[in-house]
Amino acid sequence: MKKLLIAAMLFIGATTASFAQTSKPAAKPAASKTTEAKKPTAAATEKTGVVLKKDGTPDKRYKNTPAATPLKKDGTPDKRFKANKKS
Repeated sequence: MKKLLIAAMLFIGATTASFAQTSKPAAKPAASKTTEAKKPTAAATEKTGVVLKKDGTPDKRYKNTPAATPLKKDGTPDKRFKANKKS
């Protein structure tokens, strides 16, 4: 029974390996044209002060806005934080 099970597993493994992809898929040049059209201009990024990645999307590793004071759910300042204790 073990020999039959091992033989079946080898047969299934050999057949699935023959279905492996052998060539790279063709590149889609139309997709790169659409992403280039979506890139913001340099003038727009200088005004907003947002750091962009090479592909033109905003880089989330940088803080783009100054830190806001923490608020409660009702919108009032949360006094547990140092920034709100001043007022």
